Amino acid sequence: MINQLSWKVGGQQGEGIESTGEIFSIALNRLGYYLYGYRHFSSRIKGGHTNNKIRVSTTQIRSIADDLDILVAFDQETIDVNYKELHENGIIIADSKINPKKPEDTKASMYAVPFTEIATDLGTSLMKNMVAVGASCAILNLDINVFKDVVHEIFGKKGQQVVDKNMEAIKAGYDYLNQQLTDKTQLMELEKADGQKRLFMIGNDAIALGAIAGGCRFMAAYPITPASEIMEYLIKQLPPLGGAVIQTEDEIAAATMAIGANYGGVRTITASAGPGLSLKMEAIGLSGMTETPLVIVDTQRGGPSTGLPTKQEQSDLMAMIYGTHGEIPKIVMAPSTVQEAFYDAAEAFNLAEEYQCPVIILTDLQLSLGKQTVDPLDYSKVEIRRGKLVQEELPETNGYFKRYEVTEDGVSPRVIPGQKHGVHHVTGVEHDETGKPSEAPANRNAQMDKRFRKLENIKFDTPVYKNAPHEEADLLIIGFNSTRGAIEEAVTRLEKDGLKVNHAHIRLIHPFPTDELLPLVNSAKKIAVIENNATGQLANIIRMNVGNIGKINKVLKYNGNPFLPHEVYTKCKELL
Repeated sequence: MINQLSWKVGGQQGEGIESTGEIFSIALNRLGYYLYGYRHFSSRIKGGHTNNKIRVSTTQIRSIADDLDILVAFDQETIDVNYKELHENGIIIADSKINPKKPEDTKASMYAVPFTEIATDLGTSLMKNMVAVGASCAILNLDINVFKDVVHEIFGKKGQQVVDKNMEAIKAGYDYLNQQLTDKTQLMELEKADGQKRLFMIGNDAIALGAIAGGCRFMAAYPITPASEIMEYLIKQLPPLGGAVIQTEDEIAAATMAIGANYGGVRTITASAGPGLSLKMEAIGLSGMTETPLVIVDTQRGGPSTGLPTKQEQSDLMAMIYGTHGEIPKIVMAPSTVQEAFYDAAEAFNLAEEYQCPVIILTDLQLSLGKQTVDPLDYSKVEIRRGKLVQEELPETNGYFKRYEVTEDGVSPRVIPGQKHGVHHVTGVEHDETGKPSEAPANRNAQMDKRFRKLENIKFDTPVYKNAPHEEADLLIIGFNSTRGAIEEAVTRLEKDGLKVNHAHIRLIHPFPTDELLPLVNSAKKIAVIENNATGQLANIIRMNVGNIGKINKVLKYNGNPFLPHEVYTKCKELL
């Protein structure tokens, strides 16, 4: 028996590759296994190679597996592109329709199963993915009845006959391959899971759910990969709660509409990827100057320009901190797990209102679209804090309300339109305490200093996630966003080699948590900063804020693929 499995299905985009992985993983999740899934797909609607790699384990996992146990192939390209991931005891299950050829330089076994033929005999070739699921069950010695509820949920609306036919397809695939498995030593039977119920979700869904829990009731957005799922989730879930989603004509309109809604007192979100954030930059400056709360999600992908729309990268870091023209206070947070994505999304609205500034939730494609098992969320941890929003009746005054009053903590009292005695001016140019335009040097200094005093007082629960058991470490590994899982596994392997390794994951990118990180940096002999970009943006930010330049080493990957645990391990071993 094994306690961990890596399974991949591949073929041409539009062949049902995603749904095959979805059905397989949902069933195993319901048995109580932990899963981590990552899709490799092309930036087109149909055609081009795509695959879905699912890691299954009896314990918590947050990364793609280094190697591969089972490869399910609907075309020869899937074998040619992915077979090198298979270990020597791995298995290829391929559609016999393609006359599959096993590469000579692999020791993996291959079984040809007539996916398409079996499915066609049952009524439609579209069911070939279900035949493939059944064949996989044979290798795993898994009871196919675990798929009954999942198949019913997915196909039930089409009638019981469709449900029954799909279950027939699973059984046919199971029976066919089971008959070929004369050598039962090739079975990859998983140890029994704990049977606990857990969520199974992508980071984008967690952000959307967190936004709802945090009181968000409006979203203005323009569809873009890999952020669109946030919009799609909220389109379904906000209307029953009295909320709404507007698909705007462009990214600029999305940001300015979100600012308008926040100005009106409604907690509002907008989400995009790198190209969209470039267009939103002027509006982000408007949020900073008018001190209007604004929550923005940036799901990083490969750039520049259109770049790699469906591939992993972490290259928006500098842009999110410094992209706005002029200087404004802003908060940039970076969740590293699906759970953190949920809680951070809810907290972002509190921070935006408490400090009256833009708050950017920075994620990346792997975290946004990677689907993983999540322990039940604790909704009691979510609270609503609206900062200095004035909700009581204001005293009568002869002049305008001091919306931008110079205060010790940099945060001024805030009112929403229509509040009696709360009349004030709002403009994107520099202004005095009532909002009236003013270019006077003394006023400019006062307002700039006031706005930036906000950054001195920001309270964030966990600005740096630390796994630092060593007072003096041979190596400190630092990362952000989705690299956490690969780093955690690399740390375990390095510790087994007898090395003292600490791990710090940056959760608050700006303002940078220098005081939190500095002791770890000072106590380490060497530092490795793991990031998916070509220039080492996080490493450069650490150098700017913490120093210790000679200790810091950049470990970079920017080919569009996430880090694997063995890559982090190998690079760190080389440094030492």
